Amino acid sequence: MRIFWQSFVDASVNAPYMARLAEYLNGIAAPGTTVHVEGISPPDREFGRLAEFRCAVQAIDNGIAAEENGFDAFVMGHFQDPGLYELRSALDIPVIGAGESTMLAASQLGRRLGLVTLDPCFEVWHYEQADRYGLGDRVVHITGLGCKPEDFADAFAGNQDAHARMVKDFVSCAQPLVEKGADVVIPAGVLPGLLLGRERGLKVGHAPVVNCAAVALKSAEMWVQLRAINGTEPSRGPSFKRASDMARNDFRALLARNKR
Repeated sequence: MRIFWQSFVDASVNAPYMARLAEYLNGIAAPGTTVHVEGISPPDREFGRLAEFRCAVQAIDNGIAAEENGFDAFVMGHFQDPGLYELRSALDIPVIGAGESTMLAASQLGRRLGLVTLDPCFEVWHYEQADRYGLGDRVVHITGLGCKPEDFADAFAGNQDAHARMVKDFVSCAQPLVEKGADVVIPAGVLPGLLLGRERGLKVGHAPVVNCAAVALKSAEMWVQLRAINGTEPSRGPSFKRASDMARNDFRALLARNKR
């Protein structure tokens, strides 16, 4: 099984994170599964809707190419899942969103969800995600760490003090969510998710912390296997009607003109 993982981080600017992510995903993958991690340049560096949209367009183009190159699944490895539905309509292979899969998995662990996002600007985006995934009444609160991707560089490069400091900051941000009623805590970003992946059984009070990187990968493996077992795929009715060859070609031609 070959899985394409799309990060919204620049592979050269954030090399320690990308290396750690690829090592981690391939380390926890099932036997016979390999994960290719791809970055975006320029990365999602100016948080906001326009930057999310730009990166989504690039991710969709990469997803179409990934299917053409024989990958078995595509993971939108960016918690906000921009372009997720559009790409799902464009591909036959499973398309997994880190945010969607994690929020749905967390909803099986507790009734009330609390999200700790990278930056406060994403709070409204996550509330919109919760509504889209049918979990609007399950998210009790969202708070932001106020970090940028480069803030994690030292921790991923092996600086234990930096790692411990960032874990402490995360727990401090999450504690008020638990006090307000959350009984599951979600790191709403693969960066903090990967950071906390080493913390086995991590809880904030009584609330388990869900590792979005692990959940997204295992969701991809599951859907590839289910597709192989009985041909399960998304609804091709109104929700994810299959994009025509013309629509796909027009989309890719637009990106090709821009690259030239």
